[in-house]
Amino acid sequence: MNPTMEIPQASATNTIRAQRVASIDIFRGLTMTLMIFVNELAEVKGLPWWNYHAPAKVDAMTYVDMVFPAFLFILGMTIPIALEHRLRKNSSVPAFWLHIILRTIALVVLGLILANAELGSRALMGIGPMLWTILALGGAVLFWNVYPRIDRYQPSFRILRFSGLALMIAMFVIFRRTTPDGHAAWISTSYPEILGLLGWTYVAVSILYIATRRWNWAPLAWFAAMTILCIASTAKWIPFPNHLPLYVWPWGNGAMASIALAGVVASSIFVNSHLRWNTFRQKSTVAILFSVVTFFCGWLLTPLGISKIRATPTWCLYSISCSVLLFTLLYWVCDVRRAVRWAVFARPAGENTLLTYLLPDFYFFIVSACGFTYFAEHANYGLPGALRCLIFTALILALSALLTRWKLRLQI
Repeated sequence: MNPTMEIPQASATNTIRAQRVASIDIFRGLTMTLMIFVNELAEVKGLPWWNYHAPAKVDAMTYVDMVFPAFLFILGMTIPIALEHRLRKNSSVPAFWLHIILRTIALVVLGLILANAELGSRALMGIGPMLWTILALGGAVLFWNVYPRIDRYQPSFRILRFSGLALMIAMFVIFRRTTPDGHAAWISTSYPEILGLLGWTYVAVSILYIATRRWNWAPLAWFAAMTILCIASTAKWIPFPNHLPLYVWPWGNGAMASIALAGVVASSIFVNSHLRWNTFRQKSTVAILFSVVTFFCGWLLTPLGISKIRATPTWCLYSISCSVLLFTLLYWVCDVRRAVRWAVFARPAGENTLLTYLLPDFYFFIVSACGFTYFAEHANYGLPGALRCLIFTALILALSALLTRWKLRLQI
């Protein structure tokens, strides 16, 4: 491929503006806040059933089951904005795809670190699995931190960055685990954790969006196609999506891609100023109609089941419907009314999402390495446990805001 080749720019009638939308950061920050809370709440016993993930064999979904879809939805919303911004900076085809591939690899690598954190064997590695994870994540922070642009410190920053990369590579090289049959094995890739799933969804949706970005109707068409794929896979009309690894078929059974593509559709409604919907009334009308239609389609598909774990189409469509309504409300409050101060507690988490995501993991692995088990044995039942989770969430958000103020920001 010719390195000087450029991606044709979309016409002025269908270009997504590369602007900062307050409601997107706040939506992401609120989602991150809820994720921290429900992840900690999962260890608390004695709460009503709707505070946990619905079991795989039960046709039901709780608010907990809607956290991951909210991440996928907001990922889809940011794809057109981020890619258009990068196109404006550099329209080279190789550079463009290299960015997408490297970002996907970064998310998958982080996901594999977290997914294998408790699988490592101290006897085979020479260090405990908790220490291994702390070192691997520490290397990730050094490598993907956004360092200040101060010329005299650039050599030191380069040393820190490449030291982080070397540390991550070293941790992957020494990693060993014991399989159920007693054999030694390397990294398990069977489940790439949420970050890895986000990475594969990012590249899958980017491929579809970039190939058809000239046409305003394309995101809706791809959303419909992925929803049909999810229906066909769940109904067992086609078997291949459930048997191909994500690195071969990143669209999976269509569930995650359909949710992210719904986010692309929402981005087209609210952020694309060149569409015919220019006023908030017009945008909100289209968005609410989209929400109602997806909810109704989800209701029609309930015979196929309602389950996050089984990734059924009804779970996808119900989650999409709620995400669209919530974002419409946030857009009116934050971007139309300009009322953003109420979200000051969550906004740093939305703007420095990856670091905020990793902070609870750092806490868990550090206290586990130190043998601190107090909260595993106390304040882990009923209302006291829920209050502890609220306090923990508030502390993580405060730490995220403090680190962001200190210019510690992760970007991949």
